[in-house]
Amino acid sequence: MLRLLRVLLVVMAAAGPDAAMAQEEGISQRKQEKILAKKEREEKKAKAKQDKENKARHLSLQDKAARKRMKQHAKRADRHGSGTHRDGFFARLFRRKR
Repeated sequence: MLRLLRVLLVVMAAAGPDAAMAQEEGISQRKQEKILAKKEREEKKAKAKQDKENKARHLSLQDKAARKRMKQHAKRADRHGSGTHRDGFFARLFRRKR
């Protein structure tokens, strides 16, 4: 019984000050949401910047022929959409047979 009383006393002491402090320093929910939204925007911006730097570095590591191929494939993907594509009529007609 005495042990249970000690445990309850410790729990109440630990929970008491936190609840009082929350009311003293309390940040409104709207302000918290603004802070979170700003943090998400900054993280998104940082991620976009890092992705751009990674892409530029990857491109700089390639030789000239590879960069040219990458550029051609990017143009083709922009024209025909991402995913599988079919070569043009003349490309299929005059392609070397294997």
